[in-house]
Amino acid sequence: MIAGRGPGKPEAAGGLARHVPVMLREVLSRLNPKDGALYIDGTFGAGGYTRAILQAANCRVIGIDRDQSAIAAGAAMVEESSGRLTLAEDRFSNLDQVARDLGHAQVDGVVLDIGVSSMQIDEAARGFSFRGDGPLDMRMEARGPSAADVVNKADERELFRIISLLGEEKFARKVARAIVEARKDASITTTGKLAEIVRSVVRGKSGEIDPATRTFQALRIYVNGELFELSAALLAAERILAPGGKLVVVSFHSLEDRLVKTFLAARSTAPAVSRHAPALRAKPATFKLLTKKPLAPMEEESATNPRARSAKLRAAERLEAPARADDPLATLTARLPRLEA
Repeated sequence: MIAGRGPGKPEAAGGLARHVPVMLREVLSRLNPKDGALYIDGTFGAGGYTRAILQAANCRVIGIDRDQSAIAAGAAMVEESSGRLTLAEDRFSNLDQVARDLGHAQVDGVVLDIGVSSMQIDEAARGFSFRGDGPLDMRMEARGPSAADVVNKADERELFRIISLLGEEKFARKVARAIVEARKDASITTTGKLAEIVRSVVRGKSGEIDPATRTFQALRIYVNGELFELSAALLAAERILAPGGKLVVVSFHSLEDRLVKTFLAARSTAPAVSRHAPALRAKPATFKLLTKKPLAPMEEESATNPRARSAKLRAAERLEAPARADDPLATLTARLPRLEA
């Protein structure tokens, strides 16, 4: 963990200017930072949300990221935050434990920006994107199987499940078959080669996304277990948020948004009690919805920041009821392909 050196007056936190935080105005509006409060930025990345939160109020932020390079790059922001920022290299699924390890039983807000960051996409060596040819990696952490391992070792049926379910690619069967055929000649080790294989069976149209996009998205989500991480992070936020605390989630994928929507719907209503067992008491709601429908970015933002175009924001306020032990997302996540490290 990296922490600042001491208290001081609020000031702009500097450094890390490449990433443009999506729907920043809407995030701050729902989070509503207050002086003296404590917030968790569970997906620190390049620090866009954290910087804005620190500028909005004389508050403190715990920034979490599983990517070691993001934490290292944030050192300058820590130094300039006058003790108001602490960074932790960890998964956001552990955000409640990270806060407790730092001595905090509760926090006043949690913000999550799901998916890959611009920093990761821009570095060809990380293998997240086909915009520049690089090793087929995609790991947010430097451990576990890479995308190349999956592409070269998974059987055709499993590749189909990954690409179909996580990428929502309607030509997933053709893509899986093409990958299996191509790797008979040589291992698929670069982003350029995989993109070439996908484009050979998925035809793109002018003005639409690149034909390889959905396959790359599926492999990234699979390699990093992103949907399982999100599910666990929502439960962790419920456990650590103080009454009145805000949860703000920005997602970019329909499956991500479905998980957030399902979780908040389940937690913002009390479960029905069967008339056959009237002695059982319904557990009260733990969240109040702040967004009945997901917010979308303004047209101006979508025009200037392509990453924002698919974004959806959902927010809720923590109520006083204790966190529930049940997992309302278990049925959904049980159907998804999961990488065993």
